[in-house]
Amino acid sequence: MTSRAEHDLMANAIRALAMDAVEQAKSGHPGLPMGAADIATVLFGRFLKIDPSDTAWPDRDRFVLSAGHGSMLLYALLHLTGHPGMPIDEIKKFRQMGSKTPGHPENFITKGIETTTGPLGQGLGNAVGMAIAERHLNAVFGTETVDHYTYVLTSDGDLMEGISQEAIALAGHLKLSRLIVLFDDNGISIDGKLSLSDSVDQVKRFEACGWAATRVDGHDPEAIAAAITAAQKSDRPTLIACRTTIGYGAPTKAGSEKSHGSPLGTEEIKGVREKLGWSAAPFEIPADVLKLWRDAVQRGKDAHKAWTARLEKLDSAKRNEFQRRMRGDLPAEKLAAAVHAVKQRLAADPKEIATRIASEQSLEALVPALAEMIGGSADLTGSNNTRPKGMPTLSAADYAGRFIHYGIREHGMAAAMNGMALHGGVIPYSGTFLVFSDYCRPSLRLAALMGERVIHVMTHDSIGLGEDGPTHQPVEHLAALRAIPNLHVFRPCDTVETIECWQIALETKQTPSVLALTRQNLPQLRLSLDEKNRCLEGAYEIVPAATPAMVSIFASGSEVAIAVEARKFLREKGVIARIVSVPCFELFLARTAAEREEVIGDAPVKVAVEAAIRQGWDAIIGADGVFVGMTGFGASGPYKELYQHFGITAQQVAAAALERLGKS
Repeated sequence: MTSRAEHDLMANAIRALAMDAVEQAKSGHPGLPMGAADIATVLFGRFLKIDPSDTAWPDRDRFVLSAGHGSMLLYALLHLTGHPGMPIDEIKKFRQMGSKTPGHPENFITKGIETTTGPLGQGLGNAVGMAIAERHLNAVFGTETVDHYTYVLTSDGDLMEGISQEAIALAGHLKLSRLIVLFDDNGISIDGKLSLSDSVDQVKRFEACGWAATRVDGHDPEAIAAAITAAQKSDRPTLIACRTTIGYGAPTKAGSEKSHGSPLGTEEIKGVREKLGWSAAPFEIPADVLKLWRDAVQRGKDAHKAWTARLEKLDSAKRNEFQRRMRGDLPAEKLAAAVHAVKQRLAADPKEIATRIASEQSLEALVPALAEMIGGSADLTGSNNTRPKGMPTLSAADYAGRFIHYGIREHGMAAAMNGMALHGGVIPYSGTFLVFSDYCRPSLRLAALMGERVIHVMTHDSIGLGEDGPTHQPVEHLAALRAIPNLHVFRPCDTVETIECWQIALETKQTPSVLALTRQNLPQLRLSLDEKNRCLEGAYEIVPAATPAMVSIFASGSEVAIAVEARKFLREKGVIARIVSVPCFELFLARTAAEREEVIGDAPVKVAVEAAIRQGWDAIIGADGVFVGMTGFGASGPYKELYQHFGITAQQVAAAALERLGKS
């Protein structure tokens, strides 16, 4: 156990690195690292189970800096604890191009960082997902294999964001006792004192959500340690509100918004050094202080060694399955067999069903084959069809279950899914309506940025949902989602494409997916058994033309059937047309120019049909192409009447093509 003097040296090392790095960069947030240094020193120095030589060790404790603006706290800790990817030169390059120390923590840039944070509240939501994954894998593989904590350092801003309520309510409901949140309660925001905008008693708030919650002096290491010890013994998640002084040690800016998001300045830094008794030059850590930090992580290295020995004693089948799941590898043969079985059944007995039902039938085959799939829904299970028969509920009473009732918490659900994927060992999928992708968007964007395999089933994908009307009918949402880099947006046209899209989503390790699915029934257009996954092409000719086509009609989802019907009307007028299904823009646009040109073809008239806005389609049909779809919001009524009202019909598609050909 370290003495108070040793603790102060360790904490002041964090403060010095933070203020010097921010000063050199002329940009950053020194206040949080300086104020929370005592909290971090106690956590990393006495409790956190990590091994800097192996940042992917499955049974390490997870530490999430939800207050990502205080990133220098995390970078300082990585350097001080001896992470090989964080030498002092990287600290000196804080916020510079190509460094391992970007403005906010990025887990895909820097080893030792568990998740990408910055948008406030997201890290807390991710941590809930990590804690869910830990409890689930513990229930499946046993305490000897999975037994760790998830710690979060959170700020006032994190707790003011709405996502925080969704996250803490879910965590309390699930009794995630391995989740411990350390609240840097400094009473300051960018605008000034927190009292300008907020008067919530966070301890009472968390208690109301089923948490254990307490307050401590955030500069008293023994009080912090005692609170963490108590939290580790709790049967509920725990909030520890640590009262701190932002910019601790700064002679004129401590306790003020002036230390929040700006460099302290040379004179203020000189005053900090004098006040804290820190005489080392910028970016220099005395050898005795560095040794204190390096000795502190030996505990984690010893735990890692003991865990490895336990893992080796496991039954080989269980050990191999655990390692496979933590690597994120799929049981390829089982997946292929499941997909083949679905396709074979559909070839023998074609189905005219909604793609949301087709998705459920796909899951009936996929979930038993892939034990790592953890499903859920935002209180729309019967509408999203994300729970196949017999899938047990994951609850506080049974963490081995595989279906999570997230409640009406789309944002918290999406953030938790990111955390589950980041933890490893599970593939999360969930369901809501496509129009509510707006609630999920911040988390979806971060999943795409981080390259995480999360799968969002989003049903009721157009005006085809009918009577619920324009508040629930997505119009701009497909375009908005397609605008996010590294996000696959799938819109299958029938049962066969649905299972193919599921297969791609599962097999794509570093890209999140959205499956946009219909409420209304659709005919099965692909009737023969095709072992090839055509959806991998992004777009493909689903109905070819026997002779050179005069018209190419491109469509996605429910409008592919309309396009096929329009072809018949055109044929009656002596016009040859071909139909191209476009289940995934992103996969199509990733193909070579020559491949795209072959699919697009050289028909003089190109028509796109989608019950959504035009945005994005010009990449396929060109700016002079014909678009049949939506130009505004929908309306309430039976879906067939809505399609007639908005002119998204086979007759209208044919008429538009004929008009462009000059044959109307």
